[in-house]
Amino acid sequence: MTNYFEDFVIGERAEIGSHRFTREDILSFAERFDPQRFHVDEELAKESLFGGLCASGWHTACVWMRLMAAHRAAVADKIEASGEPPARRGPSPGIRELKWLKPVYVNDVISYRSTPQEKIELGSKPDWGLLLTLNEGENQNGELVISFLGQLFVERRPPGG
Repeated sequence: MTNYFEDFVIGERAEIGSHRFTREDILSFAERFDPQRFHVDEELAKESLFGGLCASGWHTACVWMRLMAAHRAAVADKIEASGEPPARRGPSPGIRELKWLKPVYVNDVISYRSTPQEKIELGSKPDWGLLLTLNEGENQNGELVISFLGQLFVERRPPGG
């Protein structure tokens, strides 16, 4: 079970969950955080480049974060149940190369995954490592809709642990 920095395997993908983007979800998020016409007005959205109401890219990223937090909590619960303390995670020093590759339309189901790409040992913080992950979301047609590189500080295994 992946717990400490040393346990992560480059290329070992984790499926973190799926989400259906309903009309109500899209409108609610966009009205509060991204009130562009193609996110908040169905008629104006039809006239846009997208041809219909679609989710904000920020919405797709926020759903990834919610699913990732739930995934991490579930993993931590399993680790605790096995009698081992869960490693500390975070914070994140940011993301890179955020790409919204395809629009997410009403009733699209996006499945999210995270794949470790690189592990960086930190000389200045020997108890921690920096994990770089490729994070992606794919729609029900197998098309990538979001992609970004995430960075996360992960606790290293204690000496003798």
